Amino acid sequence: MTLSLSRRCGATLKPLALASAILSTAAVSAQTTQDQPLVPVVVTAARIAQPQTDALPHTTVISAEDIRNSQAPDLPALLEREAGIQITRVGGPGQQASLFMRGANPSETLIMIDGVPLRRQASFGLPALENILPNQIDHIEIVRGNVSAIYGSGAIGGVVQIFTKRGTGAPAFNASVEAGSRGTYQGNVGVNGKSGDTSYALSLTRFKTDGFSAQNPLQSPNVNPDRNGDGNTSVSGSVSQEWRKGNAIGARVYANDSKYTFDDAYGTPTDRNNGHSKSQSIAVFSKNSFTQDWTSTLTLSQNINRDNLDDLSIFGNSSNGYKSTQNLLQWANELRLAPQWVANAGVDAGREKAEVNSSSSYGNSSNSFSRSTSSVYAGVNGKIGAHQLQLNVRHDDVGGSGSDNTGYLGYGYALTDSVKLIANASTAFNAPTPVQLFDPLYGNVNLKAERSKSYELGVQYAAGATLLRATLFDTRTRDQFGYDPVTFQTINIARAKNQGLELSASTTLLDIDWRASLTLQDPKDESTDKTLVRRAKTLGSLGAAKSFGAWRIGTDVQYTDSRTDIPGNPTLAPYWLTNANARYQLNKEISLFGRIDNLFNRDYQTAYGYNQPSRGVFVGVNWQQ
Repeated sequence: MTLSLSRRCGATLKPLALASAILSTAAVSAQTTQDQPLVPVVVTAARIAQPQTDALPHTTVISAEDIRNSQAPDLPALLEREAGIQITRVGGPGQQASLFMRGANPSETLIMIDGVPLRRQASFGLPALENILPNQIDHIEIVRGNVSAIYGSGAIGGVVQIFTKRGTGAPAFNASVEAGSRGTYQGNVGVNGKSGDTSYALSLTRFKTDGFSAQNPLQSPNVNPDRNGDGNTSVSGSVSQEWRKGNAIGARVYANDSKYTFDDAYGTPTDRNNGHSKSQSIAVFSKNSFTQDWTSTLTLSQNINRDNLDDLSIFGNSSNGYKSTQNLLQWANELRLAPQWVANAGVDAGREKAEVNSSSSYGNSSNSFSRSTSSVYAGVNGKIGAHQLQLNVRHDDVGGSGSDNTGYLGYGYALTDSVKLIANASTAFNAPTPVQLFDPLYGNVNLKAERSKSYELGVQYAAGATLLRATLFDTRTRDQFGYDPVTFQTINIARAKNQGLELSASTTLLDIDWRASLTLQDPKDESTDKTLVRRAKTLGSLGAAKSFGAWRIGTDVQYTDSRTDIPGNPTLAPYWLTNANARYQLNKEISLFGRIDNLFNRDYQTAYGYNQPSRGVFVGVNWQQ
């Protein structure tokens, strides 16, 4: 399958022609595909279980098989080939990674694990994506676009929901080891299964790398040119007991502990900077089928994130600590109204606390901020003949940031069994973190919550192994968060907008599995008419994989257009990135695998002054019952 990348989303005819060409290719491949794979079931698009092809927001799934075949070392590497997603890293593994979805700020995309939002309220609300390892993940659902009316604050750009592993079938053990470039190694052990009415799963991963210098000494002469390594230990586990058919209680835990070094351009070349990041999420739940048509789930969770940064300098040592605690009670209900109609409603109540501590030769400080949050929401989904409807409404109340009502209205019309036209409109609300508001040094008490409106038109083609989605989107945000490089405060940009075309496609053609995506967008600060910082106008990826005998060989190519950086820094050059992977199945239980990252050894940066990995070669062995 060939994709012709258009460089500018303002050229409407070229993107539409491209969509038409891919539709034609998809139709041909669907006619030649004999296999009829099961359509994945998703829950994130509407808070109800539905086939992926029924989801009105643009939704894709990264399956367990996709994760295994990708051999991605961390969550950002797994997500960066997906439509509409751009990853920015300030160095290698363990260094901060930020996710831009459809040009939205990183804090405007909601990250969830098993239905529980992940936020670091002691900083800027960004979860530590770089510390989430794929070995703990069963699958991921990505919902693009404004779904704040479904999930509340922080979902202007969309939602990435991570589902950890669950136990099914007979008890099974697995283990893998991997080693490669830059002194990297990784080991994982796990077990999952079901005994009687008890399901369980446990996975433990240890990752370590010597890394490379996060910042480029040629661009930042004051950085320490030594390697910036990372050591990460991650664990996930779940257990549930079905005490009566359709009724279960259980618990889930996810945690990671990462120790790393980083570069600071404001010190001296002999400085040593150490970071320690710890995250843990614990949830207990009760899922009950009160009637044949009414299912209710009550979840009590706690998320704690700790980040400590220690700077050892000839000018004196300093230490900064950040702790975020989120306690959340969620009550979700699903009610089947008719064979083709389902309603959902729920209530969330939470308490958030942020603690910031610092100590240095100049003095010590300690600050603590807390607030309560509450939400109530409802939705309905259904079909009448060729027509499909989704309606969601929500009210959020965030202490210190006020309250807001948001809504989502989606409509689909099935032209044929394979082609569906889609349209939706939605509003959004995103609250600043307590630190952004109240921190004595960097807080801005005048900071307003972001509010946004979005409109979309799309077409979907689904037949056999082929799924294509093309979406035109328009998002307008007022009081969007920006950054003042002088005061180091978060500020409100009067208005920002993004318009564009987003394509995603997957198919099997000539016995090759293909995946492709293309995003053409124009994210702008309307007050200055300048492109928003670090957003590319064109993103594209193309992946292909083929199985023959005991072998499976795959490759993917990613393209990122030029981007502006923070004021005063040069424009970042566009780049192509190619990765390759292979797996050989020795027998039913043992396989050998390997990958080459940055195959052609491209020199590129996603943030000015920060290095990205050169070519890396990694090999390993996996045992799975």
